[in-house]
Amino acid sequence: MTGLLTRLNPLVLIGIGVAAALGSPAIRTLPIAVVAVSLWVLAAVLTVPSWKYPAVCLLLVLIPMASVAWSTWLLGGRDAEVALVAGLRAFVLAWPGAVAVGYVDVARLGDYLAQSLKVPGRFAAALSAALQRVSGSWRTWHDLERTRRARGLKVRPWSMAFALLVHTIREATRTSIAMDARGFATAHRRTWAEAATWSRADVGVLVGAVILALVPAGMRLMGL
Repeated sequence: MTGLLTRLNPLVLIGIGVAAALGSPAIRTLPIAVVAVSLWVLAAVLTVPSWKYPAVCLLLVLIPMASVAWSTWLLGGRDAEVALVAGLRAFVLAWPGAVAVGYVDVARLGDYLAQSLKVPGRFAAALSAALQRVSGSWRTWHDLERTRRARGLKVRPWSMAFALLVHTIREATRTSIAMDARGFATAHRRTWAEAATWSRADVGVLVGAVILALVPAGMRLMGL
């Protein structure tokens, strides 16, 4: 565990999820599924900072995996191997991307979208601001929970949800005023907080993700 994912630029992290999703349909046999799952898990072991977040993602992915495997077994002739392959395919489709995207710095995402992919600046800035509000709301919920416990109050989801709603409206108002004051709607030339640089690690990881995505297709061509 090197923590490499925390040092990559946002586009690479999104690219990992896209590569895994696009490569998953080629998983059609059990040997291919085992190899693909093993390679993605190994890649995660080598790049994540800890197993805590990937384990949470795994717990969430187990639900669709079980659902896909069960429905495939029930409707696909009750073949256990076919059902297992379908479940592992769902794992490759969802888990690598969920892990990688969890480390995306949404504050940097707009910079990279506009400078590297030439996304319109207004859309990139709005998307980045919206995603920051989403991640901020998650942190605010935990802050509210800790505050109530510190005061000896019961954790009541409905009252906390109302407090979160009020806080979110206030923060959205402040953000909209700040963006409007900086010419968000009328600016023709925009500056960005930091340059969208690509390191060797960024390029290497992205190439590695593409190779992992192509492994199932390559094994199918070899008749495995």
